[in-house]
Amino acid sequence: MKKTSLLFSGLALVVVLMVAVSCVSWSSCKGAPPSGWSATAEIGVPAGFICSQQDVGISVSGEGRVKAAPDVAILSLGIEAQEATVAAAQREAANAMDKVMKALKADGVADKDIQTTQFSIYPVRRWIEKEEKEVIVGYRVTNMVTAKIRQIDKAGDIIDDVAEAGGNLTRIQDIGFTIDDPIPYYKQAREKAVQDAAGKAKQLADLAGVKLGRPLYISEGGGYVPPVVRKNVYAMMETAAAPAPTPISPGELEFQLNVSIVYDIR
Repeated sequence: MKKTSLLFSGLALVVVLMVAVSCVSWSSCKGAPPSGWSATAEIGVPAGFICSQQDVGISVSGEGRVKAAPDVAILSLGIEAQEATVAAAQREAANAMDKVMKALKADGVADKDIQTTQFSIYPVRRWIEKEEKEVIVGYRVTNMVTAKIRQIDKAGDIIDDVAEAGGNLTRIQDIGFTIDDPIPYYKQAREKAVQDAAGKAKQLADLAGVKLGRPLYISEGGGYVPPVVRKNVYAMMETAAAPAPTPISPGELEFQLNVSIVYDIR
């Protein structure tokens, strides 16, 4: 009997709590529940589904875009050496890479802005048709780094200096452009997005013949981080008129941000 009594008491408590939650969800909205709706009939429906903020005013979205010139160039470069033995290939690559690093530092690239991204040693194989087998004919050592160039107008000169320092072993994969501190541009984009949303809400309120109230809900999303715009350095070097420097064109980057706002109406 005690167990049965406790079971019925627990079920009654659950029903009371669920009815209370349903009532609260409607009390947070304006107006009365729809005709025919009852708390007990809708117990299984989530409160947010019954009445969301988008149901009580004007819901709009706004977009903000800001363009900015890159202030940092990211250069991917390195050395590739091939010799009959691993030791010989390593020695040749190390000597050439040392010259490349000295050239970067002489052009003002700081140690903290140089990062190794790849170091590999691979055997070079060749297929011998007569013997029908593959043999190792040498070893290739690759050492690649990324160099962050903060004086973007010197990027062309740095590319040329690196190519000269590394000689025929030089490998320059690509160059990218970015912005070191994007926060100010996101602030501008956010301001434009809010203004865009507010303008849309005002127009909708005027067309509907209602007065626009205060914002009830604001959400930011869809922030767009511009990718590092990469360009083929070899193509630029081939089209460059002699003598150096290699021409570099950073172009522009675009920051994009979206907001969603729900306004009260009166």
